[in-house]
Amino acid sequence: MRRLWGRANSINVQKVLWGLDELGLPYERIEAGGAHGVVGDAAYRAMNPNGLVPTLQEDAFVLWESNAILRYLARRNGGPLALPEDAHERAWIDQWLDWQATSFTPAMRDAFWQRIRVEETRRDEAAIAASLSATERHAETLDRHLHDRGFVVGTRFSIADLALGCAAHRWLHLPLPRIRRPALERWYAAIAARPAAACVMRQALS
Repeated sequence: MRRLWGRANSINVQKVLWGLDELGLPYERIEAGGAHGVVGDAAYRAMNPNGLVPTLQEDAFVLWESNAILRYLARRNGGPLALPEDAHERAWIDQWLDWQATSFTPAMRDAFWQRIRVEETRRDEAAIAASLSATERHAETLDRHLHDRGFVVGTRFSIADLALGCAAHRWLHLPLPRIRRPALERWYAAIAARPAAACVMRQALS
């Protein structure tokens, strides 16, 4: 029995949902986090001591941290998410997964929270501006990297595209002015058209 704990509007949960759907794996998603609570319960903390989402549960096996889950799914199941044989390409996938988690997504956190989850009268416009500026630098990095590439690493879709695609989805749909990034937008449009991406693309920012 495979269960995924987490709310569908979480970017980290979305990564795993997309991965599971790419692989065609059956699962039950259990609402957790945000307004759903659960993550503070003792039973949940026994699985995930951080009290965060997502958590993947496969019978007695439990795994948390979204990019660790993506790596596990790719290594265990292969298929459309199979990791490349080339050691350099595998290392580059790890590089971009870490960059998504430590640079791109954290940079847009304040812009997202202030514009989507904070009432207009209570917004911190200075925090939004700083977040916007920081994220633009990272968007430029990704756009430059994708200038002559169809995928983030190598010649086919990988978990690096998936994780960065979730971040790009959030960035490109924030109600804020952005600098046009033609290569990033071209790449995003292509991966967003994948059938398994629907679990992310149908989610309004909330």
